[in-house]
Amino acid sequence: MFHLIFAPMLYCLWVGGAVSHSAEADDWTRQKCDLYSAAWQDVEASHDMAGVSDDFLEKNRNFIALGCPESMRICAVSPEDIDLANLLTVLSMNEGMASTFVPFGCPD
Repeated sequence: MFHLIFAPMLYCLWVGGAVSHSAEADDWTRQKCDLYSAAWQDVEASHDMAGVSDDFLEKNRNFIALGCPESMRICAVSPEDIDLANLLTVLSMNEGMASTFVPFGCPD
């Protein structure tokens, strides 16, 4: 009889914990996107964008507008694109994000 009562209670606690961890992960994901967006705005306002490709700029803006999807990759091509990607990576890491958060990557 004990296992008939205990097992459902244990399951509810386990599911509740999973939901809590998932909500925390979602909050952190949103916070990372907000931090990246703020860094992007600061960089756009203060950084010389000469030489940065229009495609790189547009894709970064889209990345933010779409909520920073994990699957999106932006290829930095020009030296200025690469410098900007490096700067954004450092700024992101300074905020406590892993370097894997940033959307930079090129197909093989």
